[in-house]
Amino acid sequence: MTRRRIYLKNAMLLTASGLVLRMLGMGFRVILSAYLGGEGMGLYQLILALYMVFVALATAGVPVAATRLAAQSLARGQGIAATLRGLCTTALALGTMAMVAQAALAGPAARLLLHDARAETALRVLAPSLPFMAVAGALRGCFLAARRVTPNVVAQLIEQLVRMAVAVAGLRVMARWGAGYGCAAVVLGNTVSEGVSCCLMVVFAVRTRDFARRSGEPLHPYTRRELYDIILPVTGSRLLSSGLQAVESSLIPLTLAIYTGDRAVAMTQYGNFKGMALPLLFFPFSVLSALSGLMMPEITRAHTRGDGRGTRRMIGMVLKLTGTISLAAGVGFVLFGPQLAQLVYRDAEVGRYVQVLGFVAPFMYLESMVDGVLKGLGEQMATFRYSMVDSLFRIAAIAILLPRYGILAFLGIMIASNLLTFALNTRRMLQVAAAA
Repeated sequence: MTRRRIYLKNAMLLTASGLVLRMLGMGFRVILSAYLGGEGMGLYQLILALYMVFVALATAGVPVAATRLAAQSLARGQGIAATLRGLCTTALALGTMAMVAQAALAGPAARLLLHDARAETALRVLAPSLPFMAVAGALRGCFLAARRVTPNVVAQLIEQLVRMAVAVAGLRVMARWGAGYGCAAVVLGNTVSEGVSCCLMVVFAVRTRDFARRSGEPLHPYTRRELYDIILPVTGSRLLSSGLQAVESSLIPLTLAIYTGDRAVAMTQYGNFKGMALPLLFFPFSVLSALSGLMMPEITRAHTRGDGRGTRRMIGMVLKLTGTISLAAGVGFVLFGPQLAQLVYRDAEVGRYVQVLGFVAPFMYLESMVDGVLKGLGEQMATFRYSMVDSLFRIAAIAILLPRYGILAFLGIMIASNLLTFALNTRRMLQVAAAA
C-alpha cells in the first residue's frame, strides 16, 4: 500500500472514530446528568479538574516522546522493540509516581483545594488508572510512528464502551447514596476502562511484526538527553496549565457560594454550566476537530517546505469552513438553545447558558481551530503563553467578580476570555502566515 493510501486510510479511520467517540461521550454526559443532577455534575467536574494535574504528571510528554523516538528509530532502520520497552518502562515509572501522589494527597486535596470532602473517595478510585494510562500513551505513540492507527482506534472505542458500562452499573447502585458515591461509581468506569485499554494495546503490540526485535538492534536506541528534552518541557507546560485550570475550577463554586450563600446551589450552577452546557455547545465542533486532525499535518508540511502560498491557501480553507459551520451552530444555539437543552438534559437553566454563549460560539470554534493551526506552524510556545495569560485573567476575574455578581459574571468572563484568546491567536497566526 502506498504512503498516500495509508495516509488516507488512517485519516478516514481517525475521523470516523473521533465522531463516534464524541457521540458516545455526549450520550454519556446525558446519562450522568440524569443520575447525578446539577450538584453531582459540579462535583464530578471538580474531581476531573484535579485529576488532570496528575494525568499531566503521568502522561503529558510520553505520547509525544514515543512518537518522535519511535519514528527516529524506524528512520535509522533500527526497529523499535528496544525503544518501545524503554518508553513503556519510563511511562510505568511516571504513572506509578503520579498514582502514589494522587492516592496520598486525595484527602488533603479534596478538603483544602476542592473544598469538598466528598471528592476524596473518587480521587482514590481514579489513582490506579494513571499507570495504565501512561503505558497506553507510550504504545499509542509508537503505533502512530509506525503509521498504524487501527489498534489505537479499536482500543479507544472499547475503552469508552467499558467506561460507560461500568459507570452506569455502578450508578444504579451507588447514586442513591449521594453525589460523592455517585462520582466514585463514574470514575470507577475510568479506572477499569484504562486498564482494559492498556491490556488491549499490549496485545496489539505483541502481535505487531514491526515491534519485534531485529538482529543488530541497539539495546539503547536513544539517549537520556533525547528523552528528557522531549518529556520535561511538555510535562512542565502541561502541569502548569492543568494546575491553573484546577485552581480556576475550585474557585468557581467557592466564589459562587459566597454570592448565593448556599454551597449546594453554587455546585449545581457550576455543574449545569461546565458539566452540561459547555459539552453541548462544543458538540458540533466534533466535525471541525476531525478536519483539524486531517489538515494540521498538511499545513505543517507546506510550512516546512517553505511553501507560503500553499500554507496560506490551506489556512484560508480551514478558516472559511470553520466560520461557516460555527456561525450556523451559533445561530442555532441562540434560536433553539433552550429547547435543545430541555430535550437533552430536561433543564431550563442549562438552556439559558447555551443561548447566551451561542452569541460567541463562532469565536470559540474559531479560536480552537486557530490554536491548532498555530501548533501546525510550530508556534506551540506562543499558544502556551496565550493560554497562561488567559488562565491568569480568568482566575483574577473569577476571584473579584463572582462573589459580587454570581453566575452572570462567569458568563461574561467566559465571553471575554474567548474573545481575548481568539484575538491573540489570530494575530499571531496572521503574522506567521504573512512571513511564510
